[in-house]
Amino acid sequence: MINNKQVMAIIPARGGSKGLPGKNIKHLCGRPLISFTIKAALECDSIDETIVSTDYKEIAEIAEKYGARVPFMRPCELSKDDTSTIDVIFHAIDWLEKNKNYRPEYILLLQPTSPLRRTDDINGAVKILINKKAGSVVSVCKTDHHPWWSNTLPADGSMKDFLKKEILNRRRQDLPVYYRLNGAIYLAKTEYIRKYNGFFGPDTFAYKMPEEHSIDIDSILDFKLAELLYNNTDEAFTGM
Repeated sequence: MINNKQVMAIIPARGGSKGLPGKNIKHLCGRPLISFTIKAALECDSIDETIVSTDYKEIAEIAEKYGARVPFMRPCELSKDDTSTIDVIFHAIDWLEKNKNYRPEYILLLQPTSPLRRTDDINGAVKILINKKAGSVVSVCKTDHHPWWSNTLPADGSMKDFLKKEILNRRRQDLPVYYRLNGAIYLAKTEYIRKYNGFFGPDTFAYKMPEEHSIDIDSILDFKLAELLYNNTDEAFTGM
């Protein structure tokens, strides 16, 4: 609970995936990918309910095996490539309120493609929500490559104006620190999500996650990197 209010974690996991087919249940270090997120949620004292929203029977069975609830099967129209995550969240909220008379005060979105996110990271986001009296908290990490060294290219590939003159020959350590969304944690009051149609609003704050916890799996390369990081951690991910 947060401030004595109920918290529901939602793990969205559809069956289809073009980038890496079957990725949500593909085995990572001997376990289905989704199991890492379920375990992190179940070990978090702040979470009262952990559900999985899926359209795929095998995912539902695996999710229940690892301790999550699957109170409904997600409709096909909400399981397409262009389906927005916020629509999946609203469907879960509405279904539970209508069919189970259950409406949590807080929603925690945990995407299964972030297997190295730890329970400690979730707790860190909760602390920021409480201490900042925030409407929502979203996880970020430092950018892998500084955006000042990036630009678009014209059709002929010319790099004449690729970099601004004022940043030429500047050392990386002299540049300001930039952060990016890492997709691991989205936490907000249910009414806040409704009001702003998502997790971003005027009272949104960042939870800064370590880069080594921030892998977001979308390809086989991401998958291999996650395996490497998991297998070589000194702490063996005891909070996973």
